[in-house]
Amino acid sequence: MPHSCSIEQAVDHVLAELPAHIRMGMPLGLGKPNRFANALYARIKSLPDRQLTIYTALCLGRPKAGDGLQRRFLEPFLERVFGDYLELDFLADLHKSNLPPNVQVEQFFMQPGSLLGSAQAQQEYVSSNYSHAARDINANGVNLVAQLVAHDPQHPDHLSLSCNPDITLDLLHMLEKRRAAGEHILVLGHVHADLPYMPDMPGNAEVSVDTFDLLIEYEERSTLFSTPNMPVGFQDHFIGLYASTLVKDGGTLQIGIGSMGDALTAALLARQADNETYRACLAELEGICTWKPLIEAQGGVMPFVAGLYGCSEMLVNGLLVLLDAGIVRRKVYPDVELQKLANAGALDETLHGNGVLIHGGFFLGPRSFYERLREFSPAQLEQIDMTAISYINELYGDEVLKRLQRRDARFINSAFTVTLLGAAVSDQLADGRVVSGVGGQYNFVAQAHALEDARSILILRSWRESGGEVSSNIVWEYGHTTIPRHLRDVIITEYGIADLRGKTDAAVIEALLNITDSRFQPGLIDQAQKAGKLPKGFRLDPLFTQNTPQRLKEIRDQFPSLFVEYPLGSDFSVQERDLLRALNWLKSKFKLTEIIELGRATLEAPEPGAFAEHLRRMGLDEPQGLREELYQRLVLAGLQATS
Repeated sequence: MPHSCSIEQAVDHVLAELPAHIRMGMPLGLGKPNRFANALYARIKSLPDRQLTIYTALCLGRPKAGDGLQRRFLEPFLERVFGDYLELDFLADLHKSNLPPNVQVEQFFMQPGSLLGSAQAQQEYVSSNYSHAARDINANGVNLVAQLVAHDPQHPDHLSLSCNPDITLDLLHMLEKRRAAGEHILVLGHVHADLPYMPDMPGNAEVSVDTFDLLIEYEERSTLFSTPNMPVGFQDHFIGLYASTLVKDGGTLQIGIGSMGDALTAALLARQADNETYRACLAELEGICTWKPLIEAQGGVMPFVAGLYGCSEMLVNGLLVLLDAGIVRRKVYPDVELQKLANAGALDETLHGNGVLIHGGFFLGPRSFYERLREFSPAQLEQIDMTAISYINELYGDEVLKRLQRRDARFINSAFTVTLLGAAVSDQLADGRVVSGVGGQYNFVAQAHALEDARSILILRSWRESGGEVSSNIVWEYGHTTIPRHLRDVIITEYGIADLRGKTDAAVIEALLNITDSRFQPGLIDQAQKAGKLPKGFRLDPLFTQNTPQRLKEIRDQFPSLFVEYPLGSDFSVQERDLLRALNWLKSKFKLTEIIELGRATLEAPEPGAFAEHLRRMGLDEPQGLREELYQRLVLAGLQATS
């Protein structure tokens, strides 16, 4: 049995039992025992003769409120959603590159964009595939593993790794060998009262209480970190619409977090429940005829009959929504012979309740996502197998079974830049600074090429706006590559689908130009021609020379039911949704080319009474001084422009 203790007793025990250099591994994301980590960090800071190295990823911190109107909007929202979420003290120091000299934090994945300005975080980043993280951490000599766990009185002799069996399960097997060789390693668990208890499955998210050497008796009750659903814009909705046409009935689905993943979920829901409108919208997309053979061969546009199986390193909110909608309903089985029978339609599912609908490695999502998991009955929870990342992200090990389960797999992940020759960028800027990390993206791309009927689908917005300037996300070249061009497969933007597999460079360039915003096509054509990769007389098919936001907005307006701003629900109130729209509009106007329009809109703003509740929410119902009066006029102008 583990040694039950308090936070401070656990820190005392760790310091007494382990050598001067403590090498602590913690799960990525939600599963970190923040209170214990903070106590150990504080103690080590006061002991210069001791050393602490932390191996982890995705250290979660609440967003910064910022200044001005942004702060007025965000502060009440952040307080409501994140409540008493306990921040990581070392993360605050890492943001300022102010870790003490005896502490180092090595991450293989960062909260996207949050540590671009931290020299310490950038220098101590480890570029590693998700499936190799346990191997690398073990090789570095980790001697302390610390994790949040879930407890259920119905399972007194067990604890659940809940949100994070991903790396822990793989690492525990590796630690067994080192312990057998005489190394002293501690495993610590801290029970969180609100973590969903994921039950015993073939992947063993439920482990014996004896797995732990130390168990903190105090139940953690601070707010679980959540990722609120953000608005889904028209670009993302069209991306999701196109991606949904390549998802094959009876197949396998992997998707990521974020608004593009939510858009894909919304499109799949429409394909199932509002198929007539869904197909009518597709018919309005002029280029759809170009991709019709690919869709017919590799995907589909009709409702799901056999349903899908989810196999995703991250159990995202969208997969849970698809499960509730009955779209994720194809069971897979832990035994090769059972799986063969299931594939042949000869398995009576009522007699074999050990089938699984979703395999996941870790989860993170909005508050409603955790609430839904806690509401699940035992039978519903048994449909979800939280398991080791090595099972999900790789084919080797149980390969025969995995190939049977992962038929017609569609691995759908996002990128922020694609080169015109088909390389993709999703983790690092051209200057070397890491935005996030490789994570499992390469794993899934490699699987797509290793499975005979699978496809890797990378999705991205074709253009972005920053500081009032619009630029293309499809470029001729970039200073870094996440997915090399020899692994190019399918790329999707809001303008359509580019099937790049097995194509010549000239054909790849043309396919990507077809889904590029028309504002940037001439310049890219010129670059490709100068490099000798396109013939001098090349001309785009006229079908793709009208790739404009305006054309897409016109189609969107014809089918409002398909373009819901928050298709998976929202933590924002009605007034907050209006305000967020207005603030984003204001942000887009703060550039020289549109400052006159902004000034005119401010002068023509409606009277405060028209948006009294909105102004009260922003603390601008009774402005004090010129600054607040200007803020009020700006907010009113934004509300009028976007209502």
